Amino acid sequence: MEALIAAGRITVNGKPASLGQRIGSEDRVSWDGKPVRLSFDLRAPRVLLYHKVAGEIVSASDPQGRPTVFERLPRIRGGHWVAIGRLDFNTGGLLLFTDSGELANRLMHPRHEVEREYAVRVRGELTPPQQQRLQQGVALDDGLARFDSIEPRGGRGSNRWYEVVLREGRNREVRRMFEALGITVSRLLRVRFGPFVLPPRLRRGQWLELGAEELSPLLSMLENPAAPAPAPGLPARRGGSRRSH
Repeated sequence: MEALIAAGRITVNGKPASLGQRIGSEDRVSWDGKPVRLSFDLRAPRVLLYHKVAGEIVSASDPQGRPTVFERLPRIRGGHWVAIGRLDFNTGGLLLFTDSGELANRLMHPRHEVEREYAVRVRGELTPPQQQRLQQGVALDDGLARFDSIEPRGGRGSNRWYEVVLREGRNREVRRMFEALGITVSRLLRVRFGPFVLPPRLRRGQWLELGAEELSPLLSMLENPAAPAPAPGLPARRGGSRRSH
């Protein structure tokens, strides 16, 4: 199809089509001058919540033979699962999957500023100046990074837990921010992505599929970026499929 478009053999409304051009049901598409009948799938996208295990990679395959998250997901006919964002090899917690590449791209686009919330365990207790610096901004190799919020969540012995929220998903961003202050992260868990919270009943290696009622507020937010974001805490559909660890 890309070759046909590049060769000028595809037209939209009488004009040559361009790569990446978006079309709708009102547009007239022709191939070598002959009309093309188009069908638009109006079904809602499928979305899974998955509790990632530390020690899995977010990739369909791995040359090193490490386990991948896709090995645990249900099979899908006529398509494939797309990960919404990533978690590094040593990070566990909430990971979203969809069969809609468009939905995945929208959720990951910086303009939507979708919140990511993490539970972070570190060795030692942060000082007030360190917490302030993490919220004001830490210089990383790929630019300034900051947390929207950081809250102490207790701990035992030399370990302390903190809850942090940020609105972007750069590679190993949370770990690198703490490392920039000389602080070692001993465990990292994503507990929320946008309005979706990691369900307490969802064990490591399990998945739950969302129902249409849980997806509706999110889809509305993406269609209208000016609308307020849905509140966090939307539950997964109780009747959704699941697979044990």
